[in-house]
Amino acid sequence: MVQTNAISWFEIPTNDIERAAAFYEAVFSVQLTPLDMPNIKMRMFPVQDMQTGVGGALVHSEGFYNPSDSHGPLIYLNANPDVQGVLDKVEAAGGRVTVPKTEISPEYGYMGVFTDTEGNRIAVHSVPQG
Repeated sequence: MVQTNAISWFEIPTNDIERAAAFYEAVFSVQLTPLDMPNIKMRMFPVQDMQTGVGGALVHSEGFYNPSDSHGPLIYLNANPDVQGVLDKVEAAGGRVTVPKTEISPEYGYMGVFTDTEGNRIAVHSVPQG
């Protein structure tokens, strides 16, 4: 079986899920969908097709997640058509840009890194159009 994507789901830890949701909605110009269960709260990112796409959510569950700007995995969120458009919104939404727009290579595009309102290190990536 060949996988369409290496990642199928991601979760970004939060201390204050409403603050985090406001940050990501402002930075990515999206509407997150609430999903609250007895022991976990989620705000899910939009995805067109859960069978073939990559989904993810902001999550809050006491004692299970620890936001970090230096430890753990680094996820790259889609910032097409240009990472600069996302990075330009980070500080106004309460985050901090830690790696400015940087070219990976002409064919692989650009990346950048920010710290969100919860203290997580998150990367963004865009691929050249055309």
